Amino acid sequence: MLTELATEILIPAAAAVGIGFAAVQWLLVSRVRLSPERAGAAGGGKNGRDDYLPIEEEEGLNDHNLVLKCAEIQSAISEGATSFLFTEYQYVGIFMVAFAVLIFLFLGSVEGFSTKTQPCTYSKDKYCKPALANAIFSTVSFLLGAITSVVSGFLGMKIATYANARTTLEARKGVGKAFITAFRSGAVMGFLLAANGLLVLYIAINLFKLYYGDDWEGLFESITGYGLGGSSMALFGRVGGGIYTKAADVGADLVGKVERNIPEDDPRNPAVIADNVGDNVGDIAGMGSDLFGSYAESSCAALVVASISSFGVDHDLTAMLYPLLISSVGIIVCLITTLFATDLFEIKSVKEIEPALKRQLIISTALMTVGIALVSWLALPYKFTIFNFGAQKKVTNWQLFFCVAIGLWAGLVIGFVTEYFTSNAYSPVQDVADSCRTGAATNVIFGLALGYKSVIIPIFAIAVSIFVSFSLAAMYGIAVAALGMLSTIATGLAIDAYGPISDNAGGIAEMAGMSHRIRERTDALDAAGNTTAAIGKVLYKVGGGSVHGSIDGKGFAIGSAALVSLALFGAFVSRAQISTVDVLTPKVFIGLIVGAMLPYWFSAMTMKSVGSAALKMVEEVRRQFNSIPGLIEGTAKPDYATCVKISTDASIKEMIPPGALNSFRGPCRLSSLRSADCYLCIQHGGAWDNAKKYIEAGASEHARSLGPKGSDPHKAAVIGDTIGDPLKDTSGPSLNILIKLMAVESLVFAPFFAAHGGLLFKIF
Repeated sequence: MLTELATEILIPAAAAVGIGFAAVQWLLVSRVRLSPERAGAAGGGKNGRDDYLPIEEEEGLNDHNLVLKCAEIQSAISEGATSFLFTEYQYVGIFMVAFAVLIFLFLGSVEGFSTKTQPCTYSKDKYCKPALANAIFSTVSFLLGAITSVVSGFLGMKIATYANARTTLEARKGVGKAFITAFRSGAVMGFLLAANGLLVLYIAINLFKLYYGDDWEGLFESITGYGLGGSSMALFGRVGGGIYTKAADVGADLVGKVERNIPEDDPRNPAVIADNVGDNVGDIAGMGSDLFGSYAESSCAALVVASISSFGVDHDLTAMLYPLLISSVGIIVCLITTLFATDLFEIKSVKEIEPALKRQLIISTALMTVGIALVSWLALPYKFTIFNFGAQKKVTNWQLFFCVAIGLWAGLVIGFVTEYFTSNAYSPVQDVADSCRTGAATNVIFGLALGYKSVIIPIFAIAVSIFVSFSLAAMYGIAVAALGMLSTIATGLAIDAYGPISDNAGGIAEMAGMSHRIRERTDALDAAGNTTAAIGKVLYKVGGGSVHGSIDGKGFAIGSAALVSLALFGAFVSRAQISTVDVLTPKVFIGLIVGAMLPYWFSAMTMKSVGSAALKMVEEVRRQFNSIPGLIEGTAKPDYATCVKISTDASIKEMIPPGALNSFRGPCRLSSLRSADCYLCIQHGGAWDNAKKYIEAGASEHARSLGPKGSDPHKAAVIGDTIGDPLKDTSGPSLNILIKLMAVESLVFAPFFAAHGGLLFKIF
């Protein structure tokens, strides 16, 4: 029912709406001024800055020194984050160019760099474009994906550092004002990434089509480089940013909290600026690149399978672009959902923050289900066929709707299970906190046990999603199920970015010397964001932190990673014309066990990297406390720049070996089943993090019996948190990318493997 013209208008129009909405949100955030003469300026509207505020909420509105301090701290954080990313991108740029050359050489060599047309793989009576063309266009799409991934991460970082101090200043007027500022800032990143990813992919398809014409098999095969580029850059962003943020975090906590008994984000701590910079380069820039990679790969996997199904054979453009239509509807759905948080409901108290964020996930999922049904009905023929290991499987549009919907709802289920195991509102994390009574050892034991237990339900949820979607629509069903899980990515990213922005806001409040009441408000924002953050980390992978990290982008990312990896593997075997895989064959079995080993090797490298960088940070922080007279008394200023430099240098140096490991691949497909490892890492870290926050908050009699800050149980909880930090923010998220990356590399290089597969075995 949806014409080709309507499809070609709808997709870019949805992307334009997303970019426009992001611009509007940014303008609203920019009305909060970082200059004394404009502090507390009018804003107007229900949630603006004109509203009547009780006197007790107007804390420090006329204190110009506070505004200047906030602006100064924000500038330092922004400069540190920008400097790190520019340094990182110089190294990443070298890799990008080198890998692009490899793609061209490997794919071009398939037919000896011939410029002659060749029989199509699946339609032998037709002729397709030469292998050299595939090499050129795959290289171009790789560069497009890589650049878009880098831009997504960088824009996210700039938005977050722009908004952190503004959130702090708004907290003087009440928690509701600060919430809206932080959430709108997160929405800017979410909508920019979703819209840009969709728009660049759509433009690339249309430009490539000018050359490929009716050769859709070659067209969409070359587009797979887009996903490879996105994930390749995301791996470096996640590893480098994760090492940076955790080195600073561990150094600040171990010396500041445990040894010196000073509060978190205390300006006397030399590592405090580096810690806040790390939130932006790891949790913002890294996550942005990561989720862009997931989106690009799931779209590419679906397009490749569709191109050799009836959609591609019959040149049905509307049905062919079904994955992009889902993403387009997702942007509109997320826009409507965002209004519920920023305009339709006003936050009046701390206890309303977390329900408001959870409501975002539930509303977006419910509305997206309706949107998927409409797209499936309007864009797809009632009956069609999907390529299924050499055969064509008959499928109906309602079956494809169920595939997308089950991925969407499975993600939500995984996210809320993650919340149960990582939120300090429930017994699992409270038990971990209680174990701190007897020291750090029992805390670590309880946390490990909780992490192992937490993977059970999510793995079954993923398994059910795979079984149902494959039964209904073969590998294409799995690909669109992954896309369904990522269809509300704009909302998921908004929530995910909201957490680090609020965390930075709390740090700025502490460093600027604002009242304890302001810090309580920013801590409440951070805690709620971290809870909702973990759902996302499992929904867009599988896990996260508490109320500090229970529902964010990590969960969505891991869950979708399992589905995306399997979908990419399906596209790979389809392209390589593999109908069966005999695991009893020695070569295949070797590939399986090597693939199973890679996540452990990679985790060992990233964990050791964080440990090495943290060691240098701890030594520097200790040195400053011991050698700078008056530092602990607050009469002297620490040397923040040295700590920032240590984190930057260490993370750049240490990210190279894990990043280079991605080139060690081959027929190692079992690695796509290692999502449990990612989930496990994140759950460990999230539970320990929230156990610490549970004790610090002292919100219940049980929590107060374990505190206060500085008590032996609290110190044990801090040690557990520092152990979990590299698990949940470095190894776990990076493993997610590694898993997808090995799968998409196999797909991109499928023609080369088909022509020259088993080179190692041939050599030896």
